[in-house]
Amino acid sequence: MNDHLNHEHDHGDGNHDHGHDHEHPDDPRPARDWDALRLKYTPYLSVLLVACVLYSTFFTVAETEFALVTQFGRPVDTVTEAGLHVKWPYQSATYFDRRLRVYNPRPSEFLTRDKKNLVIESYVLWQIDDPEVFVQTVGDEVAAEMRLHDITWAGLAAAMGNHDLDAIVSPDPEKLQTQRLLDELTEQTGARALEEYGIRVADVRIKRLNLPEQNKQSVFARMRAERERIARQYRAEGEEQALRIRADADRQREETLSLAYKQAEQTKGEGDAEAARVYGRAYSRNPQFYKLVRTLEAYKKALDDQTTVILSSDSELLRLLTRGQ
Repeated sequence: MNDHLNHEHDHGDGNHDHGHDHEHPDDPRPARDWDALRLKYTPYLSVLLVACVLYSTFFTVAETEFALVTQFGRPVDTVTEAGLHVKWPYQSATYFDRRLRVYNPRPSEFLTRDKKNLVIESYVLWQIDDPEVFVQTVGDEVAAEMRLHDITWAGLAAAMGNHDLDAIVSPDPEKLQTQRLLDELTEQTGARALEEYGIRVADVRIKRLNLPEQNKQSVFARMRAERERIARQYRAEGEEQALRIRADADRQREETLSLAYKQAEQTKGEGDAEAARVYGRAYSRNPQFYKLVRTLEAYKKALDDQTTVILSSDSELLRLLTRGQ
């Protein structure tokens, strides 16, 4: 008999394990799911793409800014007007503050033409004028202030070396040349900074000026002596002017008194002459009455309630009092 007839089959659980896999045809459901997802999210992706393109195309510039448009790192345009602007999506915009800035260099010691040391603390007002040149030469604010420090230091050193100390610090305003010196320094520094770095220097000024510790006492003593000399000169000029004023006042006083005395004497003479004429007319009309009036006037001037008069018996005054003659 054949060998397969001798095989024993185990049908205990009623299940047959034939030891082979069943192959099925490809399932179309994953392809249908991908198409559905693509159809669902394509509009959103399109809107997002358009928003990104618009965002990279439009840009705004504030009133206090410059915008430098670059293409692959190369400047192509400088925008100075505030508002909304357009660029290509593959271009980029870099912003720079156009407002004035204050740079305070560290204090430095300089030597004047007459070999005097000065410690000067200055400040510089500056702003970006040409963003393209600024980016190509310095790039940022820190590097710009380093260049300004070098230019300002060199300018101050040259200016101090061409002037004596009296032209910078002096009690005499006519000797001071600080204002002109700083104006020239601002002009020279600004021209160089604008040409080389695209920076406009608005002003360079001295904030504080000191002397080295070893020179302070001698310089202060010299300045004190100079001020004392000027004070003595002012006092002498004042005293001289006061003497002139007093002499002129005395002269005017004497002239006024002399003129007043002259007018008084003239008026007095005219009054005496008029009185004499009046007396003369009165005497010519009635000598007795005139004599009586004159005598009474003499009594009025000479006698009062506290006067004691001793007269001789033949005195005219006594006779007039006793006899009325």
